[in-house]
Amino acid sequence: MTRIGVLLLALVFSSAKGVPAQAPKPDREVEKLRAELGHWTFEVEAKTGPGCLDGKFTGEMACQAILGDSFLQCWLTEKEQDGEFRFFVIEGYDPVNKNFTRDGYAEDGSKSSSVLTIQKNEWTYTGRWIADGKQYRYKGTFIFAPDFASGTFTDAISLDGEKWSTEESKYQGQPRRQQVAGSFVVS
Repeated sequence: MTRIGVLLLALVFSSAKGVPAQAPKPDREVEKLRAELGHWTFEVEAKTGPGCLDGKFTGEMACQAILGDSFLQCWLTEKEQDGEFRFFVIEGYDPVNKNFTRDGYAEDGSKSSSVLTIQKNEWTYTGRWIADGKQYRYKGTFIFAPDFASGTFTDAISLDGEKWSTEESKYQGQPRRQQVAGSFVVS
């Protein structure tokens, strides 16, 4: 190989090495999750039952996009009768199964895994909650107000699928988003 050939080969390899790989763009479906971006406060009324405290309590939720806008993370703090209780939630879109996923982790070691269905302003969750060595069935529906700045969340858990403990929550947000052409963008 000639000197010019070696230099050209070295130039090709050094050029290819210096080109950064483009990060993949998140699936467009993930944009639907942006309705939760921002800071939210909530009030809950719960009825006694398996895995559920009776009474009223308040809380806060803060959500932000992470990992190149491919996922949403939310931190929730409930202020209950016996103190504060914290949760961490990751939501995303599964392009293989064509559904949204929601996985939550609590400071007491309990965890949840749900499939989330989004139909405009109505979000439906179904899945399981594992706490105290027991697996509960879980279901819930969040209905956003037309302006997506508030909403009502009704959820329930059950050990046997027959007797359900329910909670109803009222959410008020300080959203960090604006609606554009049917999807949300951070403002």
